[in-house]
Amino acid sequence: EILIGLVGSEMCIRDSADAILRIGYTWLGDMDDAKDICQTVFLRLLEKPREFQSPEHERAWIIRTAVNVCKDQLKSSWRRTTVDLSAASDARAPEAEEGSLWAAVALLPPKYRTVIYLYYYEGYSANEIAQMLGEKPATVATRLSRGRDKLRIQLEQEALT
Repeated sequence: EILIGLVGSEMCIRDSADAILRIGYTWLGDMDDAKDICQTVFLRLLEKPREFQSPEHERAWIIRTAVNVCKDQLKSSWRRTTVDLSAASDARAPEAEEGSLWAAVALLPPKYRTVIYLYYYEGYSANEIAQMLGEKPATVATRLSRGRDKLRIQLEQEALT
């Protein structure tokens, strides 16, 4: 009801929402993502109320904004570095064979193991890992360095035995 008061009639919102959903689905190929696009467009409209010259002007703004939000979504690093959960269902966690490098990594404390795994096995940069973990890039770089040191010491001790 608040949205209707700020934007216009209920019919206008319903028509706009349908158009945004169609645009989002066309661009992104996923109805859940299209719903997110719809919410984002209406949030932008609520955050900065605008005066439209006509209903056509309002519709043009909504469509243009929906397309721009879709483009932003396609450019996001999140979208480029994630896969659908169903696509990952066949992926298996690496098995730690006795004496393997992965077995040595698995023995590291979690804060070092995590960054080493993400950096070397998944191929993320230190900055990307920092974003994922909510840490500073310098913290991730330090953990990588200390983790490598601990790993080297551990592997050297195994070689001596």
